[in-house]
Amino acid sequence: MRRDCKNILIYLLFIFLLTFKLGAAATNFTDRTAKAEIHSVTSPDGNTVFELCTLQGSLKYRVRYENAQVTGWSDLGFMLQNKEVGLHTGIKHVSYSSCNQSFYWRLGENDRIVNHYNAAIFTCGDRDVIYSVSVRVYKGSVAFRYELAMNKSIGQVTAEKTSFDFDQDLTIYQYNQESVFTPVDLNSMNKSCDFPATLTNGKNLFISIGEADNRDYTKAELVKKENENSLCIAFTHDSAVSLVPGFVFPWRTISISTTAIGLHAYSDLYLRLTGNSKDTIPSWVRPGKLIRAQLTTEDGIRAVDFASRHHFQYVLFDAGWYGKEFNSTSDPRKYIDKLNIPEVISYGKSKNIGIVLYVNYVGLRNYLDDIIPLYKKWGVAGIKFGFVDGLSQKGIQWLVKAVKKVTDAGLIVDVHDNYKPTGLSRLIPGWLTQEGIRGDENSPDAFHTTVLPFTRFLAGPADFTFCYPNSKNSFSKNLKVSKAQQLALTVVYFSPLQAIFWYGRPEDYTSEQDIEFFKYVPTVWDETHYLAGAIGKYISVARRKGGDWFIGNAAGPADWRGEINLDFLQPGKLYHAEIWKDGSDGKLIKSRRTFKKGDKLEIHIKGAQGSALILRPES
Repeated sequence: MRRDCKNILIYLLFIFLLTFKLGAAATNFTDRTAKAEIHSVTSPDGNTVFELCTLQGSLKYRVRYENAQVTGWSDLGFMLQNKEVGLHTGIKHVSYSSCNQSFYWRLGENDRIVNHYNAAIFTCGDRDVIYSVSVRVYKGSVAFRYELAMNKSIGQVTAEKTSFDFDQDLTIYQYNQESVFTPVDLNSMNKSCDFPATLTNGKNLFISIGEADNRDYTKAELVKKENENSLCIAFTHDSAVSLVPGFVFPWRTISISTTAIGLHAYSDLYLRLTGNSKDTIPSWVRPGKLIRAQLTTEDGIRAVDFASRHHFQYVLFDAGWYGKEFNSTSDPRKYIDKLNIPEVISYGKSKNIGIVLYVNYVGLRNYLDDIIPLYKKWGVAGIKFGFVDGLSQKGIQWLVKAVKKVTDAGLIVDVHDNYKPTGLSRLIPGWLTQEGIRGDENSPDAFHTTVLPFTRFLAGPADFTFCYPNSKNSFSKNLKVSKAQQLALTVVYFSPLQAIFWYGRPEDYTSEQDIEFFKYVPTVWDETHYLAGAIGKYISVARRKGGDWFIGNAAGPADWRGEINLDFLQPGKLYHAEIWKDGSDGKLIKSRRTFKKGDKLEIHIKGAQGSALILRPES
């Protein structure tokens, strides 16, 4: 008994000393922070705060949202050659400003984007390096980036020291490029994660960490930092980033919401952060839907006729139209014998259907300056870039310049494979979409389709390459969700250029009811509302074009039962709705109802299924 009492006393003494030590450490950190001068930038609504200070020379930041701390004091800075910038920093000057503007954007989820923020520029000195930290604080979001002074000699950034130190346990939806999503405890993450990265405490905190305006940088990624609940930035595709005087880093963003669907208030944040476009969107930039054609003249003509009948805007000739795409001897200035490109283009123009041509990175690098005027002469509407390098600094720099060359010539662009957007379409409006997503041809399941709206689509448009089934082919290898969910996802997923029929031949779509919805669904919108959603479980999105509303509802792996409030409808109007759902035999069922503002739509959707609606106001 005495030995037990002695052991208990030793244990209590150990706990007391440990608590005292931790308390002293915390007090010491608090004391150091209290002695430091803390600079704050607050959002226009007063609920989001970015704080910056130097702690013994180390530059730190912290984010608060609705009176709660989101990040603790986290590192800022970078390695310039072998010198750590941000470790011995003094803040030399601070200038504050604000912006409350809006701009018309006919290629978006909403036709007007509001850019309302408070800002600060912190001019810093770290020994002989002068740089600044630019900060913008929006309602629910913060953005910051480094800007180097016009130093005569700059060199290379060998690492970025930016970190994201959170104050609680979080789950992160880890992924890379076109992979699946894996929800893992942040402290257990052993792989890198792409931007935008979504994190949650599973209750009332949802965070998106993103990147905007990357024109000259490498594709940086997030990795687990040694600290608990912390992430930092890593260069996974370059050992260093080459700089020039006056170099501007990409924006790092943190967006916060108390609900998962609330994150979509920030899906246009990258456009807001990426420069000011002085020119309006050119009239020739036409969004729309496309069907991929087989590689013969006859198939091209049939695809044009199908596109015209179903209110599509484009036909795509994909890999192979000029030979083997990865072969350096294949020449994108010449088409194969069985396909007369100019003939199909001429026929397409008679039906107001544009022709888009795929060109692999090999052909683009070898012949870009030749094919641009040639394709203009042929009457090509756009180019789909294939297998570009969207990972390295050189690859990204080449890509941005190449896309601008193409769009300056009046051709639209769709970039495929690993590249993800950072808002550059604000500066290059003809850059309609890109892939950077695990689309239908890679067999995504219902968990994946209902994770995407809360992750990858927060960065901007994505070409999902729908593989819609038909009478000849169910594409069972590719499709893991129902027909009605496929319809719904064309509303849920945003892309100004949307590939609807990726594999199917026009003559095989014999049921007009199965594909009727695709006739009417637009690809750009006047107004959008995210109605309900839980990551990997379900999603409901309503979008308006003109006076008509489109609603897409999709269930994850499990059944979804609930209701949707139709408060977004215009008061005093009666809406006639057409509703497409899945039947028990795998066929679509179409029904009709009427709705008015304030009505509720009951949801009874089985796992991996969905429903799609069109609501038209009574005239």
